Amino acid sequence: MRIAFHTLGCKVNQYESEAMAALFRQRGHLVVDEREFADVYVINTCTVTAEADRKSRQYIRRMKNVNPDSIVAVTGCYAQTRPDEVAGVEGVDIVTGTNEKSSLPGIVEEYAEQGKQRVMRVRPLSELKEYEDTGIVTSAENRIRAFIKIQEGCNRFCSYCVIPYARGEVRSRPSGDILTEAEKLIRGGYKEIVLTGINTALYGTEPGFVDEPGPGHGAGAEPSGIAPVIAALDRMEGDFRIRLSSLEPAVVDAAYVRRLLPYRRLCHHLHLSAQSGSDGVLAAMNRPYRRAQYFEIVRTMREADPEYGISTDLIAGFPGEREEDVKDTLDLIRQCGFCRTHVFRYSRRPLTSAARRTDQIPSGVKSDRSRRLQEAGDAAAAAFFRQCAGKTRRVLWETYSVEERLLSGYTDNYIRVRRDAGEEEGESRVNTFEDVRLGEPFRDGVRAERKP
Repeated sequence: MRIAFHTLGCKVNQYESEAMAALFRQRGHLVVDEREFADVYVINTCTVTAEADRKSRQYIRRMKNVNPDSIVAVTGCYAQTRPDEVAGVEGVDIVTGTNEKSSLPGIVEEYAEQGKQRVMRVRPLSELKEYEDTGIVTSAENRIRAFIKIQEGCNRFCSYCVIPYARGEVRSRPSGDILTEAEKLIRGGYKEIVLTGINTALYGTEPGFVDEPGPGHGAGAEPSGIAPVIAALDRMEGDFRIRLSSLEPAVVDAAYVRRLLPYRRLCHHLHLSAQSGSDGVLAAMNRPYRRAQYFEIVRTMREADPEYGISTDLIAGFPGEREEDVKDTLDLIRQCGFCRTHVFRYSRRPLTSAARRTDQIPSGVKSDRSRRLQEAGDAAAAAFFRQCAGKTRRVLWETYSVEERLLSGYTDNYIRVRRDAGEEEGESRVNTFEDVRLGEPFRDGVRAERKP
């Protein structure tokens, strides 16, 4: 059969779609682009916001329109938290939860052979206790950067977040599988390995986790947590770098971050989700840190490297948020000098305590606050780019535009860089590293020249 995927949401979802695609291929099926005619359309959903739910329903209908006789299988977080709602969307044939991705190829084959009765395979949250093995992923759509999922679930229960209800308890992947997957990807030519998870900083912290380093790896011989995995990756042969998709200040502190600084392959960039700069809002969000602790983490990184790249997520319009709270968040943006800021309007999510609050912020106010925070974030990024001007950083070139004759890629500290290059040089440079001197801000990053 011809199988097409559409993926919404986070990097973990992207990784899991790659893993499912590999499982379908192993069973002899052809994976095609989502815009092509297919026998089966798999929608890997997100439910972080109401907009994500809406987009999931939209894509379900769109794919069924491409081939009315196709099988539509819906999986992921939206399917896990609201399976009956998903099943009620016209055209849905199969609904599976977040811990059934490895079973999906078999479910689809059985459905294709035995008839047209809708399949519902969603486990209750209480059963999401074991890490689901989806096999070793050896390729990704992006032939330069590969994501490796190392962890599943979250037990922090921030008051706005539905993800613990969609993903269940914290479960960590054996380091031996992580390192084996990394070795294969590096041998396959990937230059950037990104460690990702639902809450990456919680890797290896759940009670009873017994690591299985695997032959020749030995990561489990070092202290628990993510550091041993990074240490083992850092020792591997090859021309590559390591990036962490994100860390939660609800889990890490300055001492934790300090332990990560010595690894030579680890990019000098962290995505550190602040969500708010107001102590009052952070408390209401059930975030167990305050702005002073966040500043301490940022200072630790900037002491190691003044141009350490820090990106963040912020929520605008959390219930009860006051203008004073917004000013605190604007101040956080200015003081931290983020290289990138992602601002989200607060979205009421089922099951969460914040959704039950009576002091919800009007939509227009949320939009205005979101705009102000994003403008401040963009200004902070421009200032960070100017601060880095004249400095030399290592860039991994990812694309080349023949029309514009521009190479494009990212530095280790997560600045997007573009530089002029002729067609022959430009195409040959893709998926290679180069030390470049950073220039002035340009578009969403900077222009650069070669290091003299």
